[in-house]
Amino acid sequence: MRILSLETSTEYCSIALWQDGDIIDRCEHVGQRHSELIMEIMSDLLEEAGVTLVQLNGIAYGAGPGSFTGVRIACGITQGLALGANLPVVGVCTLQALAQAAGFDKVIAALDARMGEIYHAAYEKRSGVWVMVCEPNLCMPHQAPRISGNGWFGAGSGFAMHGEVLEHRYAGQIIASYPQAIPQAGAIAELAVPFFAAGQGMDASHATPVYLRDKVALKTSER
Repeated sequence: MRILSLETSTEYCSIALWQDGDIIDRCEHVGQRHSELIMEIMSDLLEEAGVTLVQLNGIAYGAGPGSFTGVRIACGITQGLALGANLPVVGVCTLQALAQAAGFDKVIAALDARMGEIYHAAYEKRSGVWVMVCEPNLCMPHQAPRISGNGWFGAGSGFAMHGEVLEHRYAGQIIASYPQAIPQAGAIAELAVPFFAAGQGMDASHATPVYLRDKVALKTSER
């Protein structure tokens, strides 16, 4: 099975190709230039692998939450590629991808949502399967949902921007935090593979981003 995956919800552009358990990927810091560079990065990766779109079994994408523009780019590119090659698609939550990429079994995933807020979720891996302990939500760091137990690891830019507040919120529960962790296309692919294998890929026309916020900027009077 071959799965192409795209992740553009942060300032990084991440592309990966999953081939029967082996992954080759590219991840570049592009700021806000995803739309300019994503096709070039993807083409280079596929050319190196000697794989064309028609040889794929599906395309996975980071559905959000994250940058409003970024998640739309991943979704839109996925739709275009999949419709052209008649491929199924799977959308994966970026927060779960963040947990997958972190390399631990108990992860509090937090992405900076700007405006003083974070995108937040918590996942625990049980018998090799991720269980959602706290569903994705948008919140102020000091109001992040309570989570039981200890041995948690924090991951994501939410800890880079609000680490002190979050570590106080989960005092005694977080072992360590990795603020530099980002959602990665390789993790998106790994999480999507079981859905493709079970025939649960969806038609590209049904691919949609996940937004937890409608408002994307503060008014001048609110700053």
